[in-house]
Amino acid sequence: MTHVYTLDKLPEKIRNPVATIGNFDGVHKGHQALFKKVIERASDIDGTSLVITFDPHPIKVMSPRRLKPLITGLEQKQELVTDFGLDILLLIQFTPEFAAISAREFIKGILVDRLAVKEIVVGYDYAFGHNRKGNIEVLQEMGREFGFAVHQIGPVFVGETLVSSTSIRNLLLEGKVSEVNQLLGRQYQIRGEVMKGKNRGEALLGYATANLQPTDGLIPKRGVYIVLVEVAGILYQGLTNIGFNPTFKEKDLMIETHILGLSRNIVKEEIRINFLFRLRDEIAFTGPEELSQQISRDIKAAQEFFRTAKIST
Repeated sequence: MTHVYTLDKLPEKIRNPVATIGNFDGVHKGHQALFKKVIERASDIDGTSLVITFDPHPIKVMSPRRLKPLITGLEQKQELVTDFGLDILLLIQFTPEFAAISAREFIKGILVDRLAVKEIVVGYDYAFGHNRKGNIEVLQEMGREFGFAVHQIGPVFVGETLVSSTSIRNLLLEGKVSEVNQLLGRQYQIRGEVMKGKNRGEALLGYATANLQPTDGLIPKRGVYIVLVEVAGILYQGLTNIGFNPTFKEKDLMIETHILGLSRNIVKEEIRINFLFRLRDEIAFTGPEELSQQISRDIKAAQEFFRTAKIST
């Protein structure tokens, strides 16, 4: 069971901590390689596996105009770390004052004095501290000084693609959710509250849709996707359209999901949309009848996808 702490709520003593440190946006296969090594080393020394991350994302504090939508929000990040089986998730509040801490102050004050870490696991491109001046060489030098071991994990590839948050973000913006899922090791998910729509779905088109309140997460490229939708802990097959609904000349981006086999009203409920496959681009139709016919074809394509892919709900 994973315990979530902040610095001021940490237990007084943690047994032989083995830690990894980072933002872990996406919690992708590269991050998972770090987590696996942390768990292995903690097991070997009868220790505690520890993930240290920051909230909010440092860029939001230091350079908010450069902040891009996150692949995983804090809630989902906590869930994924828990699912992986790590012992502790430490959330450090990232403030301008914290950002001013030097690499040495961070290591000495938090990792050594506060946590008494025995081992640290980092990625091949890890950097930390004020202006990111702390690199692997600095970390290793201080490890020798303060008596902790440092393990560096190399890059992870899926095929020829480097697993990284940047790679995932670029693929999502291209709508390549199938490739994204390979880098994540799971289905890409957005979540949010269902809001009241414009009453066009079932009344005008014959197909009810759940309209997702726009989230802080990264929205894939506009188009129609085959998805799995989690509602109240139950998975349903579905189709999600992301776009401006050109048939009705909408001006705001909309995320509309038709959930197969669900007929009840779910307005104001949270749903989670897991993306499996991009079916087609968004298309402007001549009117509701032509759009309804296309939705019917899309549903048949989704049903065939689930039948042949043998993805169960």
